[in-house]
Amino acid sequence: MEIRTARPAEYDAVGELTVRAYLDDGMSAASPYLAELRDAATRAAETELLVAVDDGGALLGTVTFTPPGSGFGEITKGPDEAGFRMLAVPSTRRRQGVGGALVRACVDRARAAGCARLRLSSAPTMAPAHRLYERLGFARTPELDWPPYPDLPREADFVLLTYALELGGYCDRCGEPAGAGGHEGCRRARALEPPRYCPDCRRRLVVQVTPAGWTARCVEHGVTAG
Repeated sequence: MEIRTARPAEYDAVGELTVRAYLDDGMSAASPYLAELRDAATRAAETELLVAVDDGGALLGTVTFTPPGSGFGEITKGPDEAGFRMLAVPSTRRRQGVGGALVRACVDRARAAGCARLRLSSAPTMAPAHRLYERLGFARTPELDWPPYPDLPREADFVLLTYALELGGYCDRCGEPAGAGGHEGCRRARALEPPRYCPDCRRRLVVQVTPAGWTARCVEHGVTAG
């Protein structure tokens, strides 16, 4: 499995995959949000639209990473916060590590950008996604829960749940505390090379570089890829 930026030729397929995944999770086929989910091209122009693909290039899942300052960042606040939206893995592709790999890719990008935290919103019906977020260290932020359609009476009682991950940890290039400052050179270098240290526990990573990208394995926290 590879995590990478979506290609323009894939935008239509990414949009349909996202819609299918949300319908699988119980979203009404009449929801006005489906049009936004289907419009992958617009969000790709303003965010980083990521996809997971298998060895044959088939789409497995997608997520939209919203860097600091993005207009797509619904609940992000200020230059030190990033977010992600529209995590989508069809039911036929679940329990294969796809969702976790996509979320970790967003965590890696937020850390590389020097962010203090990563935020997201999620529908109350998406219990499997909530369990994934909690396993990865996200915590609920109920003070930021919000209604996506406040002007529609039929959806007035529908409130999105919010989560955040604090991104303290360690710099994944030099291994020093991430909050200590002085990592601008590390961030520039990381745009061109794989990580060296686990950002969660500071262990040295086992890195493998291939023509298609890289993988980095921590004995405690698993594998990330780029």
